[in-house]
Amino acid sequence: MQIPEIFSKSVLVGSIATGLAALTLAGCQTTQNQIPEKPNIIIILADDMGYSDIGCYGGEIPTPNINRLGENGIRFTQFYNGARCCPTRASLLTGLYAHQAGVGSMVSPNDDRPGYMGRLNESSITLAEALKPQGYQTFMSGKWHVTHYDYANPEPTLHRETWPRQRGFDRFFGTLSGAGSFFDPVSLMEDNEFIEPWDDFYYTDAITGKAVQYIEEADQNKPFLLYLAHTAPHWPMHAREEHIDMFKGKYMMGWDELREQRYEKMLQMGLIDEKWPLSPRDESNQSWADAENKEWEDHRMAVYAAMMYSMDQGIGKVMETLEQKGELDNTLILFLSDNGACAEVINGTKTRHGFFENGGTRSDILPGGPETYAAYGQAWANAGNTPFRFYKKWTHEGGIATPFIAHWPAVIKKGQITDHMAHIIDIMPTLLDLAGGTYPETFNQKSITPAEGLSLTPLFTGDLSSQQNHEILYWEHLGHKAIRKGDWKLVAEADQPWELYNMVDDRNELNDLAVQNPEKVKELETLWEEWAVRALVK
Repeated sequence: MQIPEIFSKSVLVGSIATGLAALTLAGCQTTQNQIPEKPNIIIILADDMGYSDIGCYGGEIPTPNINRLGENGIRFTQFYNGARCCPTRASLLTGLYAHQAGVGSMVSPNDDRPGYMGRLNESSITLAEALKPQGYQTFMSGKWHVTHYDYANPEPTLHRETWPRQRGFDRFFGTLSGAGSFFDPVSLMEDNEFIEPWDDFYYTDAITGKAVQYIEEADQNKPFLLYLAHTAPHWPMHAREEHIDMFKGKYMMGWDELREQRYEKMLQMGLIDEKWPLSPRDESNQSWADAENKEWEDHRMAVYAAMMYSMDQGIGKVMETLEQKGELDNTLILFLSDNGACAEVINGTKTRHGFFENGGTRSDILPGGPETYAAYGQAWANAGNTPFRFYKKWTHEGGIATPFIAHWPAVIKKGQITDHMAHIIDIMPTLLDLAGGTYPETFNQKSITPAEGLSLTPLFTGDLSSQQNHEILYWEHLGHKAIRKGDWKLVAEADQPWELYNMVDDRNELNDLAVQNPEKVKELETLWEEWAVRALVK
């Protein structure tokens, strides 16, 4: 299998032309489009994907199908997630901050605090539950990870009421748990039954296959919601051998050169401001020149690229199916990642997901096959988050900034880039707006926490004068915390002092202005503390 040369500094990946002008919606007029009645909706969520990994955000990995979504839709440069898998999924599904939905941390069942129950609570409503009364069919394929899963019990019944079918989805294929083998995943389910993988099973392909099946079987007289939640490119680094072979040797230039290449492409595409210098290489990462085992390092990134490539190929099959059914033009497709690139390292052959003969992130083992269980490492993650600092779990931009694409040919004018500040809490109100529904005060005789987001529909239609803007956004995860108000962002690592950044001048968070602006720090800290109480963080 051959692919074109993808690592030349003069080449932009995908079919986006060199020097694509940034069409920021805040500064231009677009023709307002009429909204067709109740579009189909597909939400595609990548797992642990870095900000610059896909081609239409500056990456060199071939992602032609995701690029197509970006070329023919809107790309957001300031869209935010919840810093990690569980919180992001909880917010995406409910329109609430994750703590309000009961998933402020991960999915441990041992915390009785309302914000940290480790499962979706009854004072939240899911997208599926909200859209079904509007006549939507509701399908999900992929990773759930908003309920407790006991790895010691192969068929858990704990909190069954928080499984996908019980939270509004008509059909479900996927895993309850958050990570595991792509060749033999734990907690694999079809609807409410645990199942075993079949011959030649690869989870990314299986997720795609079920999504295609659901689209093909859908009643064409009714709109559908499809939540397509990939585990790629989350560790372990598992991919099909023929896809890994496509990328071997392509990363021998190393992470330092890769970061420079991606940064230059992002500048050319108009995704970042030229006054924001590339953040320095993380000081805990060695330079590529000093790196040992370069062929092993190259192989690790090759597996990662193969995982991304497989996901993109599957997205292409979903789009092809929509085209064959004549549904693509009136289907809103949203694409994003649950957090920034992952710097975690996997050690040992025994994991909570099983025993792996060649497990562990070891330079004497090439990852990729079913008996391996490894991560791609912090230095490559640093490249994945170009141009930002830090990673998944942090509330600096490297942890919470995500590519976000909205594609809807019947409504959205193609080729747009917007710097509008938005958040995963905005997805619920947007979809309800498009479906003609309202957010309920009660559901199943339970009071529902009011949604926190704002509809993005005016951005989609071009009716910019009616688009509401967030005055303030908030984050907290594992002690990492942040608040964004207008141009200012206050952010802190866990148990560390607050840092203050002007996001217009310094999106890459390189010039801490906290000492020079104590009153601004106090103002934002007070607002964050008030939110933390209201949102069940404290």
